[in-house]
Amino acid sequence: MNTLAPRPVDHVVAAAREFLGERITRNDAIRQQHSRGEDTTPPTMPDAVVFAETTEEVSRLLALCHQHAVPVTPFGAGTSLEGHVNPVRGGISLDLSRMNAIEEVNAADMDCLIGPGVTRQQLNEYLRDQGLFFPVDPGSHCTIGGMCATRASGTNAVRYGTIRENVLGLEVVLADGRVIQTGGRTRKAANGYDLTRLFIGSEGTLGVITRIRLRLHGIPEATSAAVCQFPDLGSAVNTVIATMQLGVPVARIELLDEVQMAACIAYSKLEGLAPVPTLFLEFHGTEAGVAEQAESVEALALDHGGSGFAWARDAEERNRLWKARHNAYWAGIAWRPGKKGITTDVCVPISRLAEALLGAKADIEASGFEAPIVGHVGDGNFHTIILVEEGNAEEMERAWALDRQIVRRALALGGTCSGEHGVGLGKREFLREEHGEAALDVMRALKASMDPKGILNPGKLFLDTNT
Repeated sequence: MNTLAPRPVDHVVAAAREFLGERITRNDAIRQQHSRGEDTTPPTMPDAVVFAETTEEVSRLLALCHQHAVPVTPFGAGTSLEGHVNPVRGGISLDLSRMNAIEEVNAADMDCLIGPGVTRQQLNEYLRDQGLFFPVDPGSHCTIGGMCATRASGTNAVRYGTIRENVLGLEVVLADGRVIQTGGRTRKAANGYDLTRLFIGSEGTLGVITRIRLRLHGIPEATSAAVCQFPDLGSAVNTVIATMQLGVPVARIELLDEVQMAACIAYSKLEGLAPVPTLFLEFHGTEAGVAEQAESVEALALDHGGSGFAWARDAEERNRLWKARHNAYWAGIAWRPGKKGITTDVCVPISRLAEALLGAKADIEASGFEAPIVGHVGDGNFHTIILVEEGNAEEMERAWALDRQIVRRALALGGTCSGEHGVGLGKREFLREEHGEAALDVMRALKASMDPKGILNPGKLFLDTNT
């Protein structure tokens, strides 16, 4: 009787079971859960799923996988919109969600050390009574390790920066199992290569992040939120541009077009608001500073035809408002039951925002698709959610053509194919156009040097079949 010879992954699973026990599994349901994120790319089943709990376990696992040339795809909360967590070449899906300890908080120095499985919501709940908070807010219930891997951003980036500006250091396990520390607790340093920034945004292709040191911020003395509605999209966008060029330090300034507003009103029960282009704003600072900021922006909005501010001053009302904004993606999907969303994620210089956003709106109308628009427009970043019938090949092809059209306009305006979602599988084709072949050669050389067997999240970032 013929028997199949064990595959390399079989050797890894057998050896890893000695120190992982039942936390390495080939259960079909669990493998299916780890076969994709929230995107529309086809799922790919890993051969096994590992639930790691310590850096030592990650190190031993990667050493085994490196020895046997078995692919490893890091997995956090599975909220990726660009196919980052799809194990396109099988192997091991490495789930880091159980590494969720908040190991230390240094209130005097305003920093903390956490595991990669900690979420923003978990961290801020822990910090709340210490007068501190972590501001980077992508909106989804994602892990901070995943946020580091994809160089995430969100609604607060216009004031507090992206994840890149808020990470002081990392612990990283390299492809062969070695563990390194990058950065430190000081707010600046001038020694050696900036390895922390190398791993931020590397999407799990250069190493696996196992600890993160974050900078924290003081909870502001005063916070006020407001909603302002506009007769047309151009008026709302021009208000944003004027606000940023005037230098008003708004904490959040979010744009929803009339389609997105209609979806959010239905999904989040936003009473008293009309389905028209709308800005959601938030101001942080002292009582006097917040009042001054709000007065300046309201005057600009009125000059551009805005309706005046509807205030949400108490915490409960603010939370309701921002929950509705964070649920914009799900509202868009629910707007047309049975549809899936292909998300664009372009970012342009603030002076070119009107051209990029109004151009995208015209592209959408010409395409015949419904595609709500929502954006962190204070830093020139916006998304469209192209609603498609999943499994309809013709629709999917036309939707991806619309996505390319929106991205290429952004690139022509000096922008980027991805402001915060990352590259993954979905944006690989634009890297050469955005960065040039010489820069891609440097990126490939880094990958080859740090992961010579190509086991770390293969198939991502580059279109090349060998990376």
